Amino acid sequence: MTGSRMKGLLVLTALFVAVFGKQTFEGDQVLRINVKNEQQVSLLKELPEDALGLDFWMDPVHESLPVDVRVPFHSLQAVRAFLAYNQIPYHVMIENVQELLDDEQRQMVRYRGFPRSTDDFVYTTYHNLETIYSFMDMLVAENSNMVSKVVIGLSYENRPLNVLKIVTDYGRDPVLTSILNSYDIFLEIVTNPDGFAYTHNSDRMWRKTRKPNPGSSCVGTYHGLSINSEPEIKAIVDFVKSHGNLKAFMSIHSYSQMLLYPYGHTSTPAKDQAELHELARKATSELQSLYNTAYTFGSMIDTIYQADGVTSDWTYEQGIKYSYTFELRDTGRHGFLLPANEIIPTAEETWLALMAIMEHTKNNPY
Repeated sequence: MTGSRMKGLLVLTALFVAVFGKQTFEGDQVLRINVKNEQQVSLLKELPEDALGLDFWMDPVHESLPVDVRVPFHSLQAVRAFLAYNQIPYHVMIENVQELLDDEQRQMVRYRGFPRSTDDFVYTTYHNLETIYSFMDMLVAENSNMVSKVVIGLSYENRPLNVLKIVTDYGRDPVLTSILNSYDIFLEIVTNPDGFAYTHNSDRMWRKTRKPNPGSSCVGTYHGLSINSEPEIKAIVDFVKSHGNLKAFMSIHSYSQMLLYPYGHTSTPAKDQAELHELARKATSELQSLYNTAYTFGSMIDTIYQADGVTSDWTYEQGIKYSYTFELRDTGRHGFLLPANEIIPTAEETWLALMAIMEHTKNNPY
């Protein structure tokens, strides 16, 4: 009895220390708004985001697409009244954001600690930056003849931008071995380490870098002062240009369950659109075959909306034909707060799509 109570006390103490000083989201709700026409889209765009503290997870862009927005508790009454007055239908997608964050934190505290090897690493929970970087180092140390680490630059706060370079798997998977006989695979697990550290230490809803920028609001996203103004982006740009022989590029995000290809910034079809579309169909079919997770696919501008500054548009223009953007699980039940028990299923099914794209790239050299 005493030991059990002491263990419980230690866990509660660790949880208290972990969350002390963090921004909390008690009572905040995520609303899914189903606009019926362009007038309602325009009305939502006029909402004073900064004054109300709104955090749009899916922006109001088109009547065919839902709008997801996190509304702080103190603004709920005003937003609900606005929606009711304008007869804009909505429902509560997440009842209390903080409850999901608390569940996630309890899971992280439960498995906190540095594993001694990759075999001890817990893949069924979320991890902070220090743990992820430690895992990468262990992976390289245990498999130095297969994997190496490349630092492609430094973040604004001088954290290394680490990329894993995978050169072989020594026959563990015949298809992957065949791919690696012709190509290397580069994997940047954390593209925004400053923001990632901040999201675990201070504000779990943070999505930007930590470089101060005038004109950037406290919530949501920010496009930057100019092209490649952020060192994290500039490092990727420099890596792509200096390598000069990349044949496929996949940018992986959440959420919406989509696989998108160029273009996003123009309605002019990509010259390889037919091939890109067919490969997207095959990749999403492979993905769905495992857990029946259905993905929408197509060019970004036709599938969702017109968007500038899209990575896959830029890489395609650099001559990387097979440029895609993944938007992973889910379609709105949890949004950015996907439960940890969906990490492995998401990874397993996404790997099938990635393999389909990589194998096609190998079989169709250009």
